[in-house]
Amino acid sequence: MFFQIIFAAVFSGGLVDARKIRGISSSYKRFYRERKSFLCIDGSKIIPFEQVNDDYCDCDDGSDEPGTSACPRGRFYCTNLGFRPHYIPSSRVNDGICDCCDASDEYNSHAHCQNTCWNLGQKERAYVEVQMRTLDEGLRLKQQLIEEGVLLWREKQAQLRELQQVAEDLQIKLEEHRRRKHEADQLKEQTLKALAAGDSGLGRWNRTVSSVFQLLDSNGDGSITVDEVQAKVSFVHDEEQILSEEEAAALLGGGQRMDLIKFQHTLWEVLTKGDNVKIKDTPSSPVGEDPHLQAADKAAEWETTNLKKVEEAYDTVNMEISDLQKKLAIDYGTDWEFLFLNSQCYKLKVYEYTYTLCPFNQVLQKNTAGTEVSLGKWGMWAGTAKNQYSQMVYENGEPCWQGGSRSTTVTLTCGTETALRSVKEPSKCQYMMDFQTPVACQPVLKQRGIHSEL
Repeated sequence: MFFQIIFAAVFSGGLVDARKIRGISSSYKRFYRERKSFLCIDGSKIIPFEQVNDDYCDCDDGSDEPGTSACPRGRFYCTNLGFRPHYIPSSRVNDGICDCCDASDEYNSHAHCQNTCWNLGQKERAYVEVQMRTLDEGLRLKQQLIEEGVLLWREKQAQLRELQQVAEDLQIKLEEHRRRKHEADQLKEQTLKALAAGDSGLGRWNRTVSSVFQLLDSNGDGSITVDEVQAKVSFVHDEEQILSEEEAAALLGGGQRMDLIKFQHTLWEVLTKGDNVKIKDTPSSPVGEDPHLQAADKAAEWETTNLKKVEEAYDTVNMEISDLQKKLAIDYGTDWEFLFLNSQCYKLKVYEYTYTLCPFNQVLQKNTAGTEVSLGKWGMWAGTAKNQYSQMVYENGEPCWQGGSRSTTVTLTCGTETALRSVKEPSKCQYMMDFQTPVACQPVLKQRGIHSEL
């Protein structure tokens, strides 16, 4: 009787060990409490509890065989104490290959697996610690960049206001110079008309006649002689030919000399028309010798030059204003933390190509021959709903030979320095870049920590 009791105890103890449920996580143990029957987790069937892990698949979802390879859709849970727990397909259970670091998937095979979870856990914990330190340093640097971004944003705004004030001042100057140029042009036109009128009788006209008369009257005796005409007057089409005495006398009205009054009504009119004779070393008309016209012409030229300078300055300032307004219209993050990237470029050489990323501007690819290809121009932020600043899209690059245009997606990752880390072309003319920068660090990452089961 005593032997029977001991046998029953031993047998029942062995039965309990055999009934130990393998391949389930602690959150699923409630479904596998030993009772008379087992309800498939998907609720599709009730089977006797003895059929759980009996190496025969009864449930459609494979939930009755978590510890065997009987069910094609089954999953085996690797506890992996000291490392990360995870699921493997139940088809890998007892297949002679160690998939779980704690060797729990090969409990009934010829494989001799060692428990490597602790070593793997140590490595992962060390890696996570490095990541945490990187994150802490990245967040510290990010705060600095945020502060710099705010200051830079204010500087840009102040610069814009200054440029707008300069533009307003130049606008006033521009209008003033335009008015003065108009007046100078009018004065020049009036002087020309006065010179062309010939007998206007204006004081300015008389001074013009007198100035030409004095130019011809070399000895200043108040009269022009044949010799003086020969010395100062030439033919329009042959300046080297000297007038004969007869030709000079004819210009003097047939006499040997003439005074200012006679000059005004004879030789002056001939010189004004400029059809045949002119004063030597001057244009065909004596108009160019008139000091008043020269002064008017010089004033008009001066005002034209000044107006052009002011116009160029005004256009330059307006271009700077437009460029600055475009830059300030870009979304640089909630705290302007990405503003420091503007006007910066980052390069990375991959095999025979050098890639250049200029944030908020463009992406370029250059081969060893020096040929550059545009891989896209700044388009927009394209991150997730939780973090829209995690991805950039650059669109409308140079046309691809297969049609369409090249484009680049830039993924921003957390790091202690700002650099272009990798470039890939997963599909033709569609590029992917990994761009590391402290401003991509997110405090929420710290809340993940290390898995509780490590």
